[in-house]
Amino acid sequence: MIEFVNFFIKYFPDLYQGALITIRITAVGLGLGFVLGLPAALLRVYGGKYFRWLAVAYVELFRGTPVLVQLFVIYFGLPDLGVTFSRLTAAYIALGLNSGAYQAEYFRGAIQAIGSGQMMAARSLGMNRLRAIRYIILPQALRLVIPSWTNEPISLMKASSVAFLIAVPDLMTKGKLVAARTYDPIASYICVAIIYIVMVFIMTGFVQFVEKKVRVPGFEMEELRV
Repeated sequence: MIEFVNFFIKYFPDLYQGALITIRITAVGLGLGFVLGLPAALLRVYGGKYFRWLAVAYVELFRGTPVLVQLFVIYFGLPDLGVTFSRLTAAYIALGLNSGAYQAEYFRGAIQAIGSGQMMAARSLGMNRLRAIRYIILPQALRLVIPSWTNEPISLMKASSVAFLIAVPDLMTKGKLVAARTYDPIASYICVAIIYIVMVFIMTGFVQFVEKKVRVPGFEMEELRV
């Protein structure tokens, strides 16, 4: 046990640098996913026929294929078409596109949980559809989505480990380098696992704090009865 603690302390600086990259990939992927997912959800609910099918195609494509395949297509496949990205940028794009597809479904469920009568009431007050969505539907939907959406940062952080396969210097890559340097893969990957657990624990606590802060007592039950 003491040997493992010494091992962890010795190589923690290297693993810490990798953990920072993992956090950065997760944050950028989550932000890009939000930017893509919310419009996709709105198009699926309120868009015209062709926009709706476009949103469906995006969601099904990126939910129906492994994120590893998506990463390889972006990093190794697109250069054949003359489009080249750095390793880190490819990881951002792949995880952002993948996260956007899942976030779109979270948002769609929350939007559809809002009673259709609220849109009708807003239109009867003279609002056009865009204003009704902006001021009536979205503020409620963004509150309702939080319990289910909070799973996404955690899932995305764990999924970001695929980036080591294109040599992004994230936590998994640093763990692999430590294992190769020390010839002790078990201790190396246990250290990696411990750091992942700590990061997930901290993130879980943060999203639960946010959920409690924005929660309106009885709001969820009210929306389910509509």
